[in-house]
Amino acid sequence: MSSRRVQKVAEAIREVVSMSILTELQDPRVRDVTVTSVEASGDLRYAKVMVSVMGDETRQNLTLRGLQNAAGFLQSKIADRIDLRYTPRLTFILDQGVKHSIAMAQILREVLPGVKTEADAEALAASASTENIQTGEKSSPPLESGDSSLPPAPSPHN
Repeated sequence: MSSRRVQKVAEAIREVVSMSILTELQDPRVRDVTVTSVEASGDLRYAKVMVSVMGDETRQNLTLRGLQNAAGFLQSKIADRIDLRYTPRLTFILDQGVKHSIAMAQILREVLPGVKTEADAEALAASASTENIQTGEKSSPPLESGDSSLPPAPSPHN
């Protein structure tokens, strides 16, 4: 099988599983779940469903147990909506990507204490340009399309 087909099936599985969790799953343990991605095996018999769960570690573990208990129900939804020879067996794995990105942002804040976010960096750049105007320093203006210092554009018919 081509990897393109496997990727398309994995995306279809992600859509079916996420919509089923959101609208049809009645397990009270499964709340605040986002299906981030699905990795399907080459023969499409197995699929790893990567999920992100809001909450502390005990809440995440409880939600993973609830999802694993609902795997049969979710597999039946996949079988109903996607025409495959075999219905993939689902395994749920906690996606640590969000947790890692928060940790990286914290590290960057510690290393670069002056610039906290992109908005702060933009505000810093805007204040620097305002200081140039107040001190009388001139910066080169942006070039316009009708600027005479530019060579003429080549004709498309040449």
